[in-house]
Amino acid sequence: MSLTLTFHGAAECVTGSCMRLDTDHGRFLVDCGMFQGPKTLKTLNYEAFPFDPASIDGVFLTHAHIDHSGLLPKLVRAGYRGPIYATRATRDLCEVMLADSAEIQEGEVEHLNRRKLRRGEKPVEPIYSTVDVDPALRLFQTVKFGERFAAGPGMEATWWPAGHLLGAASIELAIAAGGETVRLLFSGDLGSGRQPFLPAPDGPRDVDHVILESTYGDRDREDLDLEGRRAGLAEELRAAQAAGGPLLMPTFAVGRAQELILDLLAVMDADPALAGEIYLDSPLAIEATDVFLRRGWNPDAGSNPFETLRHATRLHHLQRPQESDGLERIRGWHVILAGSGMCDAGRIRRHLKRLLWRRETTVLITGFQAAGTLGRLLLEGRPILRIQGEDIRVGARIRTLDAYSGHADATDLVNWLKARGQVGGSVLLDHGEPVALEALRARLADGGWRTAVPAMDDAFVLTKTSAERLVGGRPRLAPGQAARLDWHNDRADFLVRLNEVLQAQPDDGARTALLQRLGRLL
Repeated sequence: MSLTLTFHGAAECVTGSCMRLDTDHGRFLVDCGMFQGPKTLKTLNYEAFPFDPASIDGVFLTHAHIDHSGLLPKLVRAGYRGPIYATRATRDLCEVMLADSAEIQEGEVEHLNRRKLRRGEKPVEPIYSTVDVDPALRLFQTVKFGERFAAGPGMEATWWPAGHLLGAASIELAIAAGGETVRLLFSGDLGSGRQPFLPAPDGPRDVDHVILESTYGDRDREDLDLEGRRAGLAEELRAAQAAGGPLLMPTFAVGRAQELILDLLAVMDADPALAGEIYLDSPLAIEATDVFLRRGWNPDAGSNPFETLRHATRLHHLQRPQESDGLERIRGWHVILAGSGMCDAGRIRRHLKRLLWRRETTVLITGFQAAGTLGRLLLEGRPILRIQGEDIRVGARIRTLDAYSGHADATDLVNWLKARGQVGGSVLLDHGEPVALEALRARLADGGWRTAVPAMDDAFVLTKTSAERLVGGRPRLAPGQAARLDWHNDRADFLVRLNEVLQAQPDDGARTALLQRLGRLL
């Protein structure tokens, strides 16, 4: 019998993390995340799993972010009944994140179906509903960092701190296969080790294979401590205030929002000239903050730094949609944090539609933006963006502050891998876009590591010393397609360009002639 590892997500892209292990004694998943980015990629969320969920014996969850946990309710609805192993903080965060995910899907599908019905198209169903969340949560079994336990016949598992998010873990699995024990280490998403509110990433030594995330595999970031990070934030606040309008911050609701608010409060306390009201317009971030207050104890610091948020008078929580709409009446200097962090869902899109065209507005991006997301298009400098069917001209200042990323950069990744000692087999690179994957692969190859870069649905037969890629599978996407813009993006760009060209015509006759020529092409 052999040990096989198949990559059903986060392969040549940074979302949809899901790996399947077929062992002598059962089948297991590491993560079961949701895809984000181009519509071609997001469509996979609605399709059937490329395996039978009822055949899976266990799920090992690295952390709560939706691109790692977001399809768990769908998995359970499709027949999965085994345990979901995760740290207690991850379980608590999933409780609020999965419920929020279901509500967003129901709301957005309802909005989409109204448009479809008006166009005479068939309605669609959400990926899952709020009623599917509790059955998934009941399957969680919590684990502690550093404690080895039997996860099934012939398999032992250990969770190690990953330093990426509250409760985030790297997962070590020791699996009996073919008369030998193969030790695998799934990095999950790794932090840099410099986040002031999280433990440093850790892990075992001398494993046989490492599955290593590669989000920032092609770049190094400025090495900033807490003081330097806050200095950079203060500079951005000062410039946004001088522009005369609000500072809009698309925010990942779990982890990023809480850290940003702590730093915003500290910067405003240190420089009263920058003081302003802070509006947290994210029900998920508000609920997640309660988890950070309960579970945010940092053993390295000997305290829970998030206690400051209990008594922050200038911080306003906006739960109801009416409260969010009320921000339209506010002028002048203030700060709005809203999800989602990649601008592809949630309340941030309404704020962008309302504020993006104004020159006095500043939009500050503080996290990784996957290919095809609205956030990535903003960073790429698109002059006009299509948001929920409307063309919005970008007049706002678009800024980025990379110091807040929760991911290790290329040097951090290599240093973490070096600290693991000898890797007897291969380093398999996932959770990265093609440029980042190739850059990290080349760096590791120069350092003597054997590497492989899986594509979507690629499978590898693992022994203690080898990772042999299987051929003849049926991938759901062509190689490289997961991180490319698709025809949906091309259509949006075309409609924006068409409107610009039509407006630039000298008269209505020229506009009619242009449309007629296009019509003949169709």
